[in-house]
Amino acid sequence: MDKAWFELKGIRPVMLLLAALSLLQGVAVTAQATFLAKAVTILFEKNPLVMAWPSLALFFAAFAARHTVIWLQRRTAGRFAEASGASLRERLLARLFEHGPGFAAKEGSGKLVTLALDGVDRFRTYLELSIPRMIDMLAVTLLVLVYVFTLDIISGVILTTTMPILVGFFILLGLAAQKQAGKQWRSYRLLSHHFTDSLRGLQTLRFLGRSREHGETVGKVSDQYRAATMRTLRVAFLSSFALDFFSMLSVAFVAVGLGLRLISGSVGLEAALMVLILAPDYFMPIRQLGSDYHASLDGKEAWGAMRSVLRAEDEAAGSPIQVAAPHANPEGRGGAKFVGSAITGQGILRLSDVCLLNEDGSMRLDHVSASIEPHVNMIGIVGASGAGKTTLLSLLGGFANPASGELSLNGCRLAGDAKAEWQRHIAYIPQHPYLFSASLADNIRYYEPGASNEQVEWAIDAVGLRELVIGLPGGLDEPIGEAGRTLSGGQAQRIALARALLSHRPVILLDEPTAQLDIETEWELKQTILSVLQHKRMFLATHRLHWMPDMDCVWMMHQGRLEEVGSHQQLVSRKGRYYRLLTGIT
Repeated sequence: MDKAWFELKGIRPVMLLLAALSLLQGVAVTAQATFLAKAVTILFEKNPLVMAWPSLALFFAAFAARHTVIWLQRRTAGRFAEASGASLRERLLARLFEHGPGFAAKEGSGKLVTLALDGVDRFRTYLELSIPRMIDMLAVTLLVLVYVFTLDIISGVILTTTMPILVGFFILLGLAAQKQAGKQWRSYRLLSHHFTDSLRGLQTLRFLGRSREHGETVGKVSDQYRAATMRTLRVAFLSSFALDFFSMLSVAFVAVGLGLRLISGSVGLEAALMVLILAPDYFMPIRQLGSDYHASLDGKEAWGAMRSVLRAEDEAAGSPIQVAAPHANPEGRGGAKFVGSAITGQGILRLSDVCLLNEDGSMRLDHVSASIEPHVNMIGIVGASGAGKTTLLSLLGGFANPASGELSLNGCRLAGDAKAEWQRHIAYIPQHPYLFSASLADNIRYYEPGASNEQVEWAIDAVGLRELVIGLPGGLDEPIGEAGRTLSGGQAQRIALARALLSHRPVILLDEPTAQLDIETEWELKQTILSVLQHKRMFLATHRLHWMPDMDCVWMMHQGRLEEVGSHQQLVSRKGRYYRLLTGIT
C-alpha cells in the first residue's frame, strides 16, 4: 500500500467504504461457491433438477450481488480518482502560476505540460485501479482463506503456503518494473520536452537550415522512449506469467489433494467442490493487482514527479492581506488593516535585507533593501546583463522566495496567503507576451474574463489598437495566436498592455517590454505605457535608459546588489555607477 495515498484529501472515508464493499464482495464470492457446489452435488447424486433450482437461484443472486459490488467499487474509486486528479491539476497549475516563468523555464515547459495534462490522467488511472485492488487483496483474500480453512484444513495450508511465494515474486518483479517504468517516464518527459522546444524553434531551425538534423534528434529521442517502453512491457509480461504460473500451480496442488482425499472418502464432494471453486478466487485479487500495477505504474511515477513540484516549501505564512471594496476597512487574521491605499497599490512597499540564492549557493540578490513610499508610482530597474533586474522583478511578483529577509506591504509580510493575495493585484507583462489561440477580445480579457465588449473597446482605444481591429476581418472576434493570425511584436505588447489595463490591477510588472521592437514602435509604445499606466504603480526592468527620466525612482542593480536609488537627476548628479552606465564610461 502506497503511504502517499494518505496525503490525499478525503482518502480515509473512501477507503473505509471500499473496505466494506470488499467484505461484501468476499461474502458474495463464498456464497456463490457454496450454492454452486450445492447445486452440482444435488445433480451429481441424480436428484431431480427441481431440487437444484433453489441453490441455482441463490447462486445467480450471489453472482449478481458480486458484480454489483464490483461496479460500486469502480464507481466509488473512479469518482474519488476524478476529484483527486482535478484537485491535483488545480494545485499544480496554481504552483506554476505562483512561481512564474522562471520556474517554468527551470523545470522545462514540456515536462510541466506533460505533468499537467497526461500526467494527471495517468494518476487518475493509478488511483482508480490500485486502491480497490489493494483493499480486495486484503479483505477478499483473507475472507476466502478463512472460509477454505473451515471446509478443508489441508487445502487452506496449501493456499497459505503458496501466497507468500507469490507475493515475493510479485515484489521482486514489481521493483524491477518500477525501475523500468521510471526510465520510461523520464524518456517520455524528455521526448515531450524536446518536441515542445522543437515546435517553438522550428522557424528558427528552418532559417538556419538545421530542421532536418533536428528531426533526426527527435527520432533518436523517440527511439529511446520506444526502447524504454519495450523493456517495461517485458518485465510486465514476465510478472504476469509468474503470477499466473504459481497461482495455477497452487490450484493444481489443491485439486490433486482434493481428488485423492475424495477417493479415500476423507472429504465430501460438496466441500471439495466449494474449495476448488474458491481457490482461483483466492488468487484473483493479487493477480488483478499485479496486472493493474503494471498498467498504472506510469501514473505512480507521474504522481511522484508532481509531488516533487508541489513539495517545494513556501515561506512561513504571514498575515494575509484582506482586500475589500474602497472605503471598507477589513481586518485580516494577523490584525493588519488595509484601506484605500492598499487597494490602489499606493501602500508602503519595503524590501528588508533580501537575499536570493542560486542552486549552487551563490547570491542572485545580495542583501537588497529598499522602500517605496505611496507617492512613488514608476520605478525603473536598470543594470548590465546579469545584474539581477529580472530576478528582482520575480521577487516583487512573488515568483521567487527569498532565502533571508522579507518583502512587506504596509508592514504586513508578503508570505503565504498574503503573498497569494498580493499576486492577485499584479499584472505581469513579459518581454514576449503569449497570445492564446482565441479571439482578440478573449486575449484582452485574460485577467477579466467577464469584461464587457464596451470595456474591451475602451482598453483597445487606450493602448492604440484601434487601427489593428479595423484591419481584422473579424474585428474583436478575429482568432489570433498560434491557431490564428500572427501579430507583430509591437501589437502583441499592446495586447498585453490592454490586458493589464482592463484588469484594474494596481501593480504592473514589465520585463524588457520593448527590447525586441524597432525604435519607432518602441517610442509609440513608450508614450502609450506612460499615459495609460500613470495612475498605477509600475516596475520596469529594462536596458533602455531613455525610460529613466520619466521614472519617479531608479534602482541601479550591479551583481545582485542594489547599489544606487534615486531619481534620474539625482543619480546623474552623483556620477556613480548609474552615470557611468548612462555615459558609457567603464
